[in-house]
Amino acid sequence: MAAFIISIIVLVGGYAVYGWIAEKVFGIDSTRPTPATTMADGVDYIPMPTWRVFLIQFLNIAGLGPIFGAIMGVMFGPAAFLWIVLGTIFGGAVHDFISAMMSLRSGGDSLPELVGRELGPVIKQILRVASVALLVLVGAVFIITPAGLLSDMTPAWADSIFWVSVIFLYYALATMLPIDKLIGRFYPVFGAALLFMAGGLLVVLLSGSVTIPDGFSDGLQSRFGDEAHPVFPMMFVSIACGAISGFHATQSPMMARCLKNEKLARPVFYGAMVAEGLVALIWAAAAIAFTGSYDNLREYMASHSGAGALVHEISVEWLGAVGGFLALLGVIAAPITTGDTALRSARLIIADFLHIDQSKFMKRLLVSLPVFAATFALMMMDFNVLWRYFAWSNQTLSAFTLWAATVYLARHGKAYVICLVPALFMTAVVVSYILFAPSPEGFGLGLPLAVGIAVAVDVIVGAMFFRYLRLLNNSNRLSIVRK
Repeated sequence: MAAFIISIIVLVGGYAVYGWIAEKVFGIDSTRPTPATTMADGVDYIPMPTWRVFLIQFLNIAGLGPIFGAIMGVMFGPAAFLWIVLGTIFGGAVHDFISAMMSLRSGGDSLPELVGRELGPVIKQILRVASVALLVLVGAVFIITPAGLLSDMTPAWADSIFWVSVIFLYYALATMLPIDKLIGRFYPVFGAALLFMAGGLLVVLLSGSVTIPDGFSDGLQSRFGDEAHPVFPMMFVSIACGAISGFHATQSPMMARCLKNEKLARPVFYGAMVAEGLVALIWAAAAIAFTGSYDNLREYMASHSGAGALVHEISVEWLGAVGGFLALLGVIAAPITTGDTALRSARLIIADFLHIDQSKFMKRLLVSLPVFAATFALMMMDFNVLWRYFAWSNQTLSAFTLWAATVYLARHGKAYVICLVPALFMTAVVVSYILFAPSPEGFGLGLPLAVGIAVAVDVIVGAMFFRYLRLLNNSNRLSIVRK
């Protein structure tokens, strides 16, 4: 219990202290006009109240990640709690905030344009394809699970296929309609349900009626007890959205187009990530407290269809029938409200790349149809396979985003170290993961070799950055001399 309370305090304190540091490093200018006002188009660039922008950003990034990811990730042991807290403060929240500010300063540009501007045209082209693929993957992943949960709560005629069709139709409307028509109106309701769920579980956890066996006294080693699930790098990919996630940077530009003032960026972007970290922390603690131990949790997950069954049991048993229903509504709404904005972001990225004006409905439909077709095709794949590829590609995108943010800060003479350190760490994570993960997902190399190669890659990429830094400094000196 003490570890859980300390974790909550550190997360909230991280927003106040490190969030303030990140804000000062970037240099907020409250007098600078934002794209919401200078480029207003009534579709994607629309000034919105701050509380709406916050809830939309929070629900965009929440999805299944901080719930399912935290439950699956906490099976690695108490190291999961440390990763959620420290990863959120020093990694995820910085990642989300800096990428959002980069977009604000460049007219609401989408992520591939931001990254390409800092890392070069080749990376830009790769990110254009990779980010759209990731977003389509998110759309597919976040249809299947809520459809299954809804089918369990409704009459037999409303089966999974029925709910997939309903959700897909909603996705289509949310992708193409002006952002204030569906997303801006329904997100506050969904957000209230999700916050009720997290708040209700937090009250139960803090009431003293349950025990949270965090296991810190037994060490930070993996609780899987096998060689296939080491804490590094596997846990850092399993818990993504609750600590750091590249997907978030695809959502930040969408909300940057609706923000009225730069001074609101920290509470909206850094704050939304901290809120997501709190949700992940609560669900990780709830899973281990409800089952009683790491061994019991692992056995439960092995004997059930997945984390969805555990989410349902915890919600109903701890919060009662009404509370359980509202909690499940939050769990259902979270992935749906992430999937719809994922496809909307895919439309915006494609439109930015092809320079297709999005003020006309038919042009939005033209861009969206291939996105819908690709999403439907991916839904035919096995969910577990989809999730594994989503997890790795998601974290790889975060590494690229952090490197772009590092270069951006360096280029503007700012303290780039706040992005450099997490960039190096996430690079090591994604390289070692893809090398260590078994075939066909990865290359199946031994852990020492995989980690060794990852360290070598870090050294090479780090050396390339510092070489760029030297060239940049020399160029700046020459510019000063010429003046």
